[in-house]
Amino acid sequence: MENKELLKGYAKELRLYNLMSNLDNMVHGAQENKPTYLEFITEVFAKEVECRRKRDLDRRLSSAHLPVRHDLQDFDYDFSSGINKQHMKELRKLVWLEQYYNVILIDPSGIAKTYIAAGLVYEAVKNGQKVYMMTMEEVVTIIKMKEISPSAMTSYNKLLKANLVAIDDIMLFPVKKEDAVGFLNLINQLHERTSIIITTNKAPTDWAETLDDTVLATALLDCLLYRREVIKLSGTSYRLENRKTIFKNNDN
Repeated sequence: MENKELLKGYAKELRLYNLMSNLDNMVHGAQENKPTYLEFITEVFAKEVECRRKRDLDRRLSSAHLPVRHDLQDFDYDFSSGINKQHMKELRKLVWLEQYYNVILIDPSGIAKTYIAAGLVYEAVKNGQKVYMMTMEEVVTIIKMKEISPSAMTSYNKLLKANLVAIDDIMLFPVKKEDAVGFLNLINQLHERTSIIITTNKAPTDWAETLDDTVLATALLDCLLYRREVIKLSGTSYRLENRKTIFKNNDN
């Protein structure tokens, strides 16, 4: 008993949390299965590495801020056109991420753009990348607050160090000029250092109207469209097709 408690103390100091939590079970299993010393110590470290990898994945998934639906294995190609299984397979390989390509997803609300963006973020997280997904409104808020809020500055710096940043619903609402300038500065800093996924329900040619500034819109597009894949989606709104009701009978 004394040796077990001593070993748990060592495990805690060395941050071997799986060993610390499961020592009794591992010792009991070793007494039954009689592994060699080398087999036993190998199993101890293998379980520790597995546990750390899972914690790291969970941490990065939490930081990515993914919506509930994000697994592209469940993507229904019957709901939208503009992307097929082969194109999706190529996107999921993430080769474009290594080449700092951007992905622009354009579609009317409710088809698939956010789902696909979240799915690609999920694939990148599983691949060990630093990834963040936010709405444009959230990004603009971070930019506005970063000089007066330490937490906003921390979030901003995380974006700068990311391998992939997904910005959902860009240009959904009019953007003030000072906010647009801050947003452009961020995109300029990410340019050719970080891949960006953009989802929007407006064609890039309409962004100048939303920004109310042709020069700003042109500069933004120059960065985003330099190395990019533009995917235009169309089809049936997934949310409308799968809407829920609080009423038992919806015939009337």
